Amino acid sequence: MTSAAPSALLTAQELAARLRGVGEERYHHRHPFHLLMHEGKLTRSQLQAWALNRFYYQSQIPVKDALILSRCDDPEFRRRWRKRVVDHDGERAGDGGIERWLRLAEATGLDRERVATAREVLPATRYAVNAYLELVSRKSFLEAVASSLTEMFSRDLIALRMDKLRQHYPWLEGGLAYFEARLTQAPDDARFALDWVTAHATTRAEQELAIGALRAKCDILWAQLDALYFSYVNPGWPPPGAFRMEGA
Repeated sequence: MTSAAPSALLTAQELAARLRGVGEERYHHRHPFHLLMHEGKLTRSQLQAWALNRFYYQSQIPVKDALILSRCDDPEFRRRWRKRVVDHDGERAGDGGIERWLRLAEATGLDRERVATAREVLPATRYAVNAYLELVSRKSFLEAVASSLTEMFSRDLIALRMDKLRQHYPWLEGGLAYFEARLTQAPDDARFALDWVTAHATTRAEQELAIGALRAKCDILWAQLDALYFSYVNPGWPPPGAFRMEGA
């Protein structure tokens, strides 16, 4: 049986399968830092480092989505996409995903102002997150949208994470509202984005760009965890100015 030529256009179903394959191979659910978390092997200080650094990523998600909105001249797309900004910023002060992440950080024992300033974020975390903003600003609009498709894989990870955090770190229970909200928000967002990408990647070259953008986003997420593992697990060398674990 002869395989299809590389230039052959994928069907929408084939493209969706290729995109899901990227997640199975490269999504950060397999990262050693997450595996330690789910096995209950992280200390409170290591969880604090994770919450503090991840906050920088969370804080930039609505910025990323606003950048995507700013590039779009389709009102229907904008109406669907702008809910992402509201999901994270909230309709009012004290609401939304960013606020809920701050509550998670507080549950680890951190002061919210310390987290919100982002002064102690690892340089590698900052570079990775800023690379994501660069991707959605400078790559094609199709690639910008496709990079969001990590949300196809996030629900299963979030459900597992909630179960394991409750099992191993029960003192975090009051800070899990962020994950509870994302259980419904992320799949809805992913369905729209996947339908849009499969409909608008109309050449094989565009389909490969979409796959590559999702791969790049997975690499960005993985790189953030690499920085955490190197700085706070092994060898445990946080750079100057970064968050220091208690007793370190």
